[in-house]
Amino acid sequence: MNHYQAISLLSPITMGKYRIAACPRPLGSGRFEAQVSIASGRGSASTDRVMRFCDDFSTHEAAAHYALSQGINWVCETTRTQ
Repeated sequence: MNHYQAISLLSPITMGKYRIAACPRPLGSGRFEAQVSIASGRGSASTDRVMRFCDDFSTHEAAAHYALSQGINWVCETTRTQ
């Protein structure tokens, strides 16, 4: 993975009314926890759902990729049922 691909994994993406951002977190073991933030709305009507996942990853980029894909899946499932 090159520098530009790594940056794009950390850049939030927008799907409809949702803003999805990967937020990998380093663990004490040197591995990384995958987390994703899914935000919608503005001002006092805004919401932000943060999901943390049990699996850990060897690289920051792998954790970001997993988190982003899970966030996209959540938005797709949520908007499909509305």
